[in-house]
Amino acid sequence: MVHPRHATRLICSLTARNIEGMRAQLATAVDAGADAVELRVDFLSDEPADEQLAGLIAESPVDVLVTYRPMRQGGRYDGNESQRVAVLTRALAMGARWIDVELDTPAELQPGGETILSHHDFDGCPGDLDAIAATLDASPAEINKVAFAAAGPEDGLRALDLVRSCHKPTIALAMNEAGLLSRILGKKFGAFGTFAALSTETVAAPGQPTIDQLKNLYRWDTLTEATACYGVIGCPVGHSMSPAIHNAAFAAADLDAVYVPLLIQPGRENFNRFMDAVLARPWLDWRGLSVTIPHKENALAYVGADHCDELAVQIGAINTITIEADGTLRGDNTDYAAATSALCGAMGIGRTELAGRSVAVLGAGGAARAIVAALAHDGADLTIYNRTLSRAEALAADFGGVARPLEAAASLEAEIVINCTPIGMHPNCDATPLPTIPKSATVVFDTIYNPFETTLLAEAKRAGCHLVSGLEMFVNQAVAQFERWTGQAAPQNVMRRTVLSQLGVGPMPGQA
Repeated sequence: MVHPRHATRLICSLTARNIEGMRAQLATAVDAGADAVELRVDFLSDEPADEQLAGLIAESPVDVLVTYRPMRQGGRYDGNESQRVAVLTRALAMGARWIDVELDTPAELQPGGETILSHHDFDGCPGDLDAIAATLDASPAEINKVAFAAAGPEDGLRALDLVRSCHKPTIALAMNEAGLLSRILGKKFGAFGTFAALSTETVAAPGQPTIDQLKNLYRWDTLTEATACYGVIGCPVGHSMSPAIHNAAFAAADLDAVYVPLLIQPGRENFNRFMDAVLARPWLDWRGLSVTIPHKENALAYVGADHCDELAVQIGAINTITIEADGTLRGDNTDYAAATSALCGAMGIGRTELAGRSVAVLGAGGAARAIVAALAHDGADLTIYNRTLSRAEALAADFGGVARPLEAAASLEAEIVINCTPIGMHPNCDATPLPTIPKSATVVFDTIYNPFETTLLAEAKRAGCHLVSGLEMFVNQAVAQFERWTGQAAPQNVMRRTVLSQLGVGPMPGQA
């Protein structure tokens, strides 16, 4: 049974160490657009006097939830249980709209009134999750709350299952980075609320986003029951600019859609588990997925060659999955054309002029296969360097060229050098795949776009080489994804400006 929809509250957790700090946080939260605030009494250095707590509650122009979380449920209070519950009881009398009472609080101590009855599990998704939800649903409490640690984003979907199935208004959250989708998409399914922090330094639970992220990155104020869902699968994925670029594009095109990060640990089994979970829930309205390291090959295997474009099958990797309304999957690789367009654009040449040019490709993963396939098609002379030589040999056998171990790249002789490894990607920005820039190189292309100027590109600039940033490749492939999913022309300038803004880089030459 799905309970009637209502406005999902954006609840900001206040976690200051003293009352004055919470008062300042309250004002900031209200200004940021919070619908309600959660006073985390257990974060205070000292238990507040009644007049302090009452004053803070009375000052709030939005509804107040008072939480006094014990350590056994992930909080900071480690004192007398009766004293803790007494503070909550008095908070209701002071005007708090709700109090949060843990399910394992002794029955004789549980106060009445407008209560959120909650259960937290920081070890993982409970095996008896449905039984816990049923117990909460049968209680006299006004609202259910369940929060548990997510092993993967499919656990976030389990949380959304509860929001839809419980009889009472429900907050269901999968914690940690992998469960972020439950915090964002709860609004689509009428969750009672979701929790947000004022900043990354004031989070009250693992994976809690900030108000700014929810409102300005994930389009919180525009989410509806009809919102179409998209996301990026990867590991790591927290650095990805894809949510920013696609959500900005959806906003510019006035589309009811949202795009979220999906942290899936390496391994085909983990990838398949999430995909199975999505396809088993057509009510999600999930329409598209970007796929990045290390799952591009897993994605092609899952979608199947018969449902992918011919060159993508030859490459052996896809970075785009489209989910049709009937659940049919379509796989595409938008990397190869994006890469050659970026390379030729920076060099001021046409693709036919790549023929015969010597190119060193570092890496043999999904992005490398896409670029090697395109360059081989254009007649380039290829040498592929990779840490695992057998993968470079397999790639060279598929598309032509020579394979070398990655350490041999220190003495490479090529006109064009293309880095397709993650070496130098945020947060490991000081790393570089080459100890020095080879004297033969006149063009260096780093497919990494975060940071905008990698250590490799910075060294290539000092060596006087022409530079090709991964940003143009990234924008080009995202444009192709947007158009594949929506059937509309992509707002390319908006997408490019969004990425530049995220990277803290000014407009590129010729860009407004």
